Amino acid sequence: MIKNFTLQPLLNLAQNKTESATRELGKRNHNQALAQEKLDLLQGYRSDYQTRLQAATVNGMDPMALRNFQSFINKLDEAIMQQRKVVEQSKVSVQLGRTEFDSTQRRLKSFTTLQERHIEEQKKLDATSEQRALDEHTGRFVARRMINESENND
Repeated sequence: MIKNFTLQPLLNLAQNKTESATRELGKRNHNQALAQEKLDLLQGYRSDYQTRLQAATVNGMDPMALRNFQSFINKLDEAIMQQRKVVEQSKVSVQLGRTEFDSTQRRLKSFTTLQERHIEEQKKLDATSEQRALDEHTGRFVARRMINESENND
């Protein structure tokens, strides 16, 4: 009969923490992807407006419109710088999440290995116990048979 794994509560806790770390890492990866998409979008807008500005200056542009274009491009540059910081922060966050995930995975693997060893040890003990019981039964059977044969011979 297999005894309960005494570390089962810790194994369950490790499984829960691993699942939680997995979900958290997924969220962090998703947030990083969104931040990168926003940065790419801002950089695309900036490139588009820079192209428009160059085309407008070739065709001639009044000073007020030129200032407005330059002002808008400067605001896009500021937004791009801020978004780059957000992307960098999200990369750090993902790395921290990955580190936590790896740690919980190692812990879970350790407890799982201990559980597997426990089960194997219990199986060996059960097999030994069953063999011992079978040997006793066989021994009693042989002893009875010998007694019966000696009684019959007498």
